[in-house]
Amino acid sequence: MWTSEVEARWQREVDEVITGMKEWRLQHPKASLKEIERALDEKLARVRARMIEDIALSSRAARLSESDRAEEQSASERPRCPKCGGALESRGDQTRTLVTNHNQEITLRRSYGYCPACEAGLFPPR
Repeated sequence: MWTSEVEARWQREVDEVITGMKEWRLQHPKASLKEIERALDEKLARVRARMIEDIALSSRAARLSESDRAEEQSASERPRCPKCGGALESRGDQTRTLVTNHNQEITLRRSYGYCPACEAGLFPPR
């Protein structure tokens, strides 16, 4: 879920980027624009990855377990089979590690869905 704790963690990480860039600039007073951009992108990539991970994991639509059904998700919020549109059943939580565009690893632990009609498995993208 999206909480004030998540936002506070993001803020701390952004503050670390600012502090890190100040320190970096002191150590590299003659850096070119390209070098500054590379250093900033490297530091921001970590914050970006954390935000992507947190946002992806905050989706109620990606959870299929029985305990999550108790949260009374509407049918439109629940993931559907991309082939037939049927309701997905939970096959338990699984972990996936992905790499972002900026070469940062993110780890997602979410429900793995199964469509009984198509016999297709799906790690919900939402």
